[in-house]
Amino acid sequence: MRAVVIAELGDVDVIQLEDDWTDPIPGPSDLLVNVEFAGVNFMDTAARRWGAPHGRLPLIPGVEAAGTVVELGRDVTDFAVGDRVAWATVWDSYAERLAVPAEQAIPLPDYIATDVAAATMIQGLSSHHFVNEIAPLTEGQTGLVHAAAGGVGRMVSQQLKLRGARVVGLVSREEKVPVAKAAGADEVLISTDGDFADQVKDLTDGEGVDAVFDGGGASTFWPSLNSLAVAGTHVWYGPLIGEIPTVSMFELPKSVRLSYAVYSDHIRTRSLLLKHSTDLFEKIRDGKLHIDISHRYPLGEAKQSHIALTSRATTGKLLLDTAR
Repeated sequence: MRAVVIAELGDVDVIQLEDDWTDPIPGPSDLLVNVEFAGVNFMDTAARRWGAPHGRLPLIPGVEAAGTVVELGRDVTDFAVGDRVAWATVWDSYAERLAVPAEQAIPLPDYIATDVAAATMIQGLSSHHFVNEIAPLTEGQTGLVHAAAGGVGRMVSQQLKLRGARVVGLVSREEKVPVAKAAGADEVLISTDGDFADQVKDLTDGEGVDAVFDGGGASTFWPSLNSLAVAGTHVWYGPLIGEIPTVSMFELPKSVRLSYAVYSDHIRTRSLLLKHSTDLFEKIRDGKLHIDISHRYPLGEAKQSHIALTSRATTGKLLLDTAR
């Protein structure tokens, strides 16, 4: 099979396409899946530079994808050959085939396209966690959303609006303003150097926002804290994007709440995984949540997809198409 392989850690030049990689062998509790689309995420770029948690090299990056089941492990009873499935946390997803633990496979309803499912898993489940558990804003409250034209930012904005909250979007370029507004931002600020706190205060009559959704790493950490109202919530999810901030508890202003939000803490069991993915799928079906796929790269252009993602010039979701 074809697979994207990293034999040594480093910059994008370490990404190679292998045309004759060994096919995976499914274990007793696995599904062998023909991968159709794989999502491109910042954790993939981090794995390329620093390694994946399993520590193995060579490494096939990617943890999020969707495709069709072609073989069942002997202990699998809840799936059939031909089922379409998606997953959010299975390494080696940048490949034509993958052995996926059945426990982590999400069955796809007929009304969800395979590419849409692949684009929904990481960003959809993460944003669902942020908005519904970590900072469940409601009518009369305001959230500041970083990278509001990006994949996670657009998902957060849409789900905040569904809850009735006011959304202030933050983007890096003027051309991203319409994209953020289309995702639901009521106001959009442009900032590239962390100078947004005063603008946020101006928009909120000096009070600050009730929550900040911040994936910018250390560079945006303190301006985000300074943008919060008293007892506001800082939802931080940026360790793979920028430097990790160091903070003393005595430095935290205004009794704010600080959270490093990890969706796997929100979705701890298979029943919760199915519950929350179903909620996302139904919102997509009903037109309440829009998944924007900005580009589908051939599998052999994984390098270009990483360059595009880290340039911050993209909006929406990037996918790898294994059929190309």
